[in-house]
Amino acid sequence: MPQVPQTFDALAVRTWCGLALEALGRAREEIDAINVYPVADGDTGTNLYLTVESAAAAVEAVFAGYEAVTARAPGAAGGNGAAGGAGTTEGPGAAGGCGVSLADAARAMAHGALIGARGNSGTILAQLLRGMAQVLAAEGETAHTDGRGMGLALRNAADLARQAVAHPVEGTVLTVASAAADAVSGAEGDCGTIAFAAYEGASAALTATTGQLAVLERAGVVDAGGRGLVAVLAALVETFTGEAPRTLVGPAGLHEPGKETVPDAMGGTGTAGIPASGTADTLDARPGATGTTRATGTGRSAVGGRPGQRVYGADGPADVSAARDGTGRADAADVCADRSAEDGHPAFEVIYLLEAQEAAVDRLRDRLDGLGDSLVVVGGDGLWNVHVHVDDAGAAVEAGVEAGRPHRIRITHFGLGDVHTGAGAGRPPRERAQRAVVAVVPGEGLAGLYTEAGATTVLARPGEPPASGELVEAVRRAHALEVVLLPNDADLRHTAAAAAEQARAEGVRVALIPTRSAVQGIAALAVHEAERRFDEDVVAMTSAAGATRYAEVAVAERQSWTMAGICQAGDVLGLIDGDVAVIGADLTTTAETVLDRMLAAGGEMVTLVVGDEAPETIAAHLESRVRESYLAVDTVVYRGGRQGALLLIGVE
Repeated sequence: MPQVPQTFDALAVRTWCGLALEALGRAREEIDAINVYPVADGDTGTNLYLTVESAAAAVEAVFAGYEAVTARAPGAAGGNGAAGGAGTTEGPGAAGGCGVSLADAARAMAHGALIGARGNSGTILAQLLRGMAQVLAAEGETAHTDGRGMGLALRNAADLARQAVAHPVEGTVLTVASAAADAVSGAEGDCGTIAFAAYEGASAALTATTGQLAVLERAGVVDAGGRGLVAVLAALVETFTGEAPRTLVGPAGLHEPGKETVPDAMGGTGTAGIPASGTADTLDARPGATGTTRATGTGRSAVGGRPGQRVYGADGPADVSAARDGTGRADAADVCADRSAEDGHPAFEVIYLLEAQEAAVDRLRDRLDGLGDSLVVVGGDGLWNVHVHVDDAGAAVEAGVEAGRPHRIRITHFGLGDVHTGAGAGRPPRERAQRAVVAVVPGEGLAGLYTEAGATTVLARPGEPPASGELVEAVRRAHALEVVLLPNDADLRHTAAAAAEQARAEGVRVALIPTRSAVQGIAALAVHEAERRFDEDVVAMTSAAGATRYAEVAVAERQSWTMAGICQAGDVLGLIDGDVAVIGADLTTTAETVLDRMLAAGGEMVTLVVGDEAPETIAAHLESRVRESYLAVDTVVYRGGRQGALLLIGVE
């Protein structure tokens, strides 16, 4: 058995997030298929996955930051990162060799989930993680906590999530979360014991949800959000035991003695008393497995069994449905797809992050509660995630503007998809384009530029890098047979690669060009020709990007060791090809020095992308410098908006 954490420390948080993401990835389609409440829009599994992906990414970023500090101790070759990136070595006195604390990891998990929360269930899950983090982070200097601490964290999570929902409904993820907390109330034991007790309590409550809501009973399914939470709790069990919990299958619930699933000789699974061959739906009980498999030894995930049969996965019940599609999959969302309209459900889902004070958020809750339903407001300390279903989406956004600063606004028309993208399930399917470009851009100005050039964009705000799921969604929005993906950030290489693999699995031909800056993306986009053969187009775009040197000018947030020496907070940094090359006191002077160094190696075209916070005169000054000092070199200037860096420079 692999070594597992004995207490709830930072490593346990990291492991849990990773295992939960894997579990939700395996169960995503199953959960989507049984999503009928509060709206049968078939996206609960996807929303939960994206929420946990954002949480996991935030935790990984904390670990990466500490690892970079350790690797770049005083005296070692420094790098960049003084402007806030992960590779920073802090100044003298910094504890470069320290490990990640439980409080840091827990807070990162909660913050990541908050900013990445999607949908009703994802928003509630973010609040559940926030509730756990409040207890875990409250341990102060203690680097770990025991089973009792986990129990307290689960209780606070359930209570906080229930408080975040304007009108709690039983038979939902709230019920499952409360049952998990109730199951460990007063319980004793280590973290593995407490986690398993919470999982068992949640699983039993999940089984009962079918009879608690009429819409679930009509469709013959369990609650989709609760199903996802059971998967997350199964991952918690695996974190502390090294094995995913084995599910006991029975017609009335999860636990029936003598019905434990066991592997069959063909590598599939069988249930005691059920042959491991034939057509019966059985459970894969291998550690870490989730969902059901057809008993053919293929291991292929399947949702649903015979009409009227409840099927359980290793993370809990999968679904019950008499409706099946051509693949044999039961899709409960199809059973209830038209009922939300019949029941007069609001037409739009509105989600946004909100920077606001708590008093303003209290007023916002009251106003949104009068506009619609399914209201969930989670967060705190000045940052909130707002979710509501309304008929007047504009009024919901205006209410956010009055309360504070809303951003990452997402409006979805139920049955028509994202209104900003025009992806509409209710419209006739449009023909796929032959080729498209999908690009990550750091500011609104560049987003407009890329869009005008025909690209589908994903906006990356400072400190909020997109998750792979967002890139996959952008590829779907592009609706093309072939896609060229431009991450425009070295730190997004792995995220973009994961998105490309997912898109390929969905039948899209994807080429990932490893652009490390938006100016390299501009160069690639400038030579893009959709009429060329795909391979030829990719080669031309890759060549143009590779021939473009890139730089940025930013302000140091703290004292750091860099390749150019020690910088102080407030110094102006000039980074060339990702490394700090110039440290200065004046923005314009530093930018001019950076530009001169880049053009010393030659160049024909200079691209300047100016951020909102840069001086108004800097572009004109640099244009004049190029015109007077470098013959036959052209300059083009773009406005990048709020892009993080004050100035981006490209030299081709």
